Amino acid sequence: MRVILGTTNEQLGVMKLPDALRRAQSLGLNLVEVAPNATPPVCRIVDFGKYRYELSKQEKEKKSAAGKLKEVKFRVNIDGHDYHTKVRRAEEFLDKGYKLKVHLQFRGREMAHQELGMALMQRVKVDLNTMAHVEMEPKLVGKSIGMTLSPLPTGKRKRRFAPMDAEEMEAHDAAQKADKDDEE
Repeated sequence: MRVILGTTNEQLGVMKLPDALRRAQSLGLNLVEVAPNATPPVCRIVDFGKYRYELSKQEKEKKSAAGKLKEVKFRVNIDGHDYHTKVRRAEEFLDKGYKLKVHLQFRGREMAHQELGMALMQRVKVDLNTMAHVEMEPKLVGKSIGMTLSPLPTGKRKRRFAPMDAEEMEAHDAAQKADKDDEE
């Protein structure tokens, strides 16, 4: 079996099992098989507890990026500048690998013009089609329309809108917080 010293990634060469075990015990570490199907099988001399911890950490990192969902809220009568700001923010979320929920809320008499809401959702869908694909088409539920987008693979993403600078981002966050406070 091929043996690798885990602390330095130094290859110790091909050894027999008893020799590899003896070498691991002399260093006060464990012999862990990492590639059993390779010829010859590959083993590492590592601290097993530390090795398991590193594996679990890598798995958590894989899961965390895929499962996060961000939300961007729109209104039917949104101003052009506000629309571009929200779409730019949505692009940033998608660029970071987050799934995106686009939410459009109707209030009062706006329910009489649901076609305007659907048109706005189609516009968002078209504007973000270079960054994401639609996971759930726009759907009317109660007094709101929801749509879910998933990011495209990293190599296929193309931003249409210039990214925000730090000052714009802070202003946008403050405005969203004020909107949230107004809703409550």
